[in-house]
Amino acid sequence: MIKYIIKRIFQMIPMMLVLSLIVFLMVRMIPGDPVDLMLGFDVPKDTKEYERERLGLNDPLPQQYLRFVGNALKGDLGTSIFSGEPVVKELAKRFPKTLTLAVGGTLFGSLFGIILGIIAAVHRNGPADNIIAVTSLVALSTPSFFLALILMLIFCLQLRWFPSIGMDNWKGAVLPIVTLGAQAVGSIARTTRSAMLDVIHQDYIRTSRARGVPERLVIYVHAFKNALIPILTAIGLRFGGLLAGATLVETVFSIPGIGRFVVDSVGNRDYPAVQGSILVLALTFVIVNTAVDLLYAAVDPRVKYD
Repeated sequence: MIKYIIKRIFQMIPMMLVLSLIVFLMVRMIPGDPVDLMLGFDVPKDTKEYERERLGLNDPLPQQYLRFVGNALKGDLGTSIFSGEPVVKELAKRFPKTLTLAVGGTLFGSLFGIILGIIAAVHRNGPADNIIAVTSLVALSTPSFFLALILMLIFCLQLRWFPSIGMDNWKGAVLPIVTLGAQAVGSIARTTRSAMLDVIHQDYIRTSRARGVPERLVIYVHAFKNALIPILTAIGLRFGGLLAGATLVETVFSIPGIGRFVVDSVGNRDYPAVQGSILVLALTFVIVNTAVDLLYAAVDPRVKYD
């Protein structure tokens, strides 16, 4: 397993380099000059040129990119053009909120998605299966911002159970996590149903039933354990989607997370902030999916990493 982890780390290096290059070029293709937005259009031209020189924006693009990569390898993601604070410091303030949303949404989606998927598989083609299929489709097709507004209308304005903005305590985290995890419920439920249907018709399941093993034990222990690998894969992929999809939720609920920070930075043409934020999100996604790969061996001894 140690050899496999080292191999995955070496695989991450070229992937992160390619991603950093793509992000570096894309942010510079956005129309607008960050110096104009920062200083205003009425500032003398000499002042703007001095600021561009100070920020290194007049250097050739290859030189800017190499400087960005070299600093990133040292843990320095640059300084935000607009706030004047190091990007690492800005992200350190916002990353816990985004990670809380992504992890909470993943746990919420996994819990209810797995339960609904198992029920749908056990009652295949029955009323419960049809209801869950419709529910999953609705959950997948409902935009996050629309669901967020509906939840705010019911639970914030009408019932007054939760705050409508911010995430300063557990009450403030409930609605954003439910909003973010709703789509995960649908996708994980469909994956769980498919995986369980492949397993519950295997010979060893029929043998367990013939030996008089209780049905709940057959389904929730024997069958579910052997259906876990595709479910874990779906959960890992959904985590990445939730990490990126937190932007809309953070905007609607006014949560100062990384997603909202990226949106503001794009509007301000804050190159270091956008580059650093996307790299941190991508690295988090890669680490989580590597951890999911390692879980395969824990749930299925047949999986080998040699």
